[in-house]
Amino acid sequence: MRAAVFPEPGPASVLKIVDRDLPPAGPGEVRVRIVLSAVNPTDTGTRAGRGVPDGVSPPRVPDQDGAGVVDAVGDGVSGLEPGDHVWVWDAAYRRANGTAQEYVVLPRRQVVRMNDDVPFAVGAALGIPALTAHRCLTLASDGPARLAPGALEGRTVLVSGGAGAVGNAAIQLAKWAGATVLTTVSSKEKADLAAAAGADAVINYREEDVVARVRDLSATGPQVIVEVSVDNVRQDLTLIAPGGNIAIYVGGEITIPSFKAMLKNVSLDFVLTYTTTDEEKDNAVAAVAEAVNSGAFRVGEEAGLPILRYPFEHVAAAHEAVERNAVGKVVIEVTAP
Repeated sequence: MRAAVFPEPGPASVLKIVDRDLPPAGPGEVRVRIVLSAVNPTDTGTRAGRGVPDGVSPPRVPDQDGAGVVDAVGDGVSGLEPGDHVWVWDAAYRRANGTAQEYVVLPRRQVVRMNDDVPFAVGAALGIPALTAHRCLTLASDGPARLAPGALEGRTVLVSGGAGAVGNAAIQLAKWAGATVLTTVSSKEKADLAAAAGADAVINYREEDVVARVRDLSATGPQVIVEVSVDNVRQDLTLIAPGGNIAIYVGGEITIPSFKAMLKNVSLDFVLTYTTTDEEKDNAVAAVAEAVNSGAFRVGEEAGLPILRYPFEHVAAAHEAVERNAVGKVVIEVTAP
C-alpha cells in the first residue's frame, strides 16, 4: 500500500509517498481502506513539530480524520463488517499511523459506521472539528451531556468564526439540537457560508458592531459562546448571559477581567478534543453519528463548508493549503470510493 510519511518534522515538503506492507487487523481492531483523508491545522502543526505532544516520534503518517470502507476486522470486533462505510477519529494521536495512507488499522472504538448514502466527504469532515464543536456545546453544568434534537431548545449560541470547520460544525450541531444560533465572520463571502450552514443571524465583525447586534438579537445574551480567538474574551464577557459558558478551543495568552466574569458567574472553559474523558468523547461520537445518519450534518458550499480536494500525490499541497488558511475543508483523495 501507499502511505504519506514525514521522516522528520518540517515544512510540507518533507512529506513523501512510500510503499509499505499492508497491516493486519489484530484482536479488537479494524482495518479501513481510506477514501478521503482530511487535513486539520493540528495535523500540519504535528508535521511541523509544534503540535500537541503525544509521545510519538517520526517517521509518522499524518492526519487524524478520514472516511472510507471497512476492509477487515480482527477477532472480537462486533458491529462492523467488511464493506461498511465509516469515519474515523484521532487516528494519529499517540500513534504513528494517521489517515494519509491507503489502509489504516485502528481500535474498534475509533471507527464509526455511517449510512451508505452519506458522502465520504461528510465523514472526512467530522473528527476533530465536529467532536470539538460537540464538547464546546455541552460544557454548561445545566446543559445536556450529549446533543440530540431539542437538547438546546430555548438557548442561544454564539459561534465565533462561523465559516471555519469547527464553526460550521458548531452551527450545524447547535441548530440540530434546537438552539438559536448567532455567528460572527470577517467577510461577505464567509457570511454567505455561515448562513448556508444554518445560522439564524450572521454578523460581519469588520463592518458591524458585534455587541450592539447581539444585544438586538438576544435579550439575555447567548448562554454559550464557541470561541475561536482568545482576543475576543473581553467582548465575550460583555455579551454572555449570566451563568453562561465561554468555550475556547484555540491556544494563546489571555488576560481575564475576573470581576467582570464574577459579576455574571460566567465559566470559561478550554477544550482540546484529544484529552476529553472517555465519556465525553463517547457522547460526542454518538451524537455526531446520529446527526450525520439523520442527514442533519452536511458539507459542500451549499452547507457552508466547501470541499477542497487534492490527489494523493499532492499531499504536501493539501497541507500547504491548510497552512494558508484555505476557506473550506481540505481533503486528500487516497483511494477510489
